[in-house]
Amino acid sequence: MPDTATASSDQTSTDEEVDAVVVNEARLLPARRSAAELVATQAVVVGGSFVAGAVACVVVSRRRQGKAARKRKRSGQGSIAASRSFLVDVHMLQR
Repeated sequence: MPDTATASSDQTSTDEEVDAVVVNEARLLPARRSAAELVATQAVVVGGSFVAGAVACVVVSRRRQGKAARKRKRSGQGSIAASRSFLVDVHMLQR
């Protein structure tokens, strides 16, 4: 088992050079926010994410409607004359 006194003296004798930036000024931590401010911030974040999700849904639905209309025109099927929704969608085609 090595002698701990010689092992510690070996470790202290080696110098290590470190690249660093010395900071002379200390910044204060930001003040704690009240519960009302936290709730307001959370409400803004939730509202913003709701709006972003709604916009994404609108964009996706419009793209899908455009693709479906192009497919209908290409496939030669007639246009939809009437539509009724029960448990299953029923469409009557004009020919």
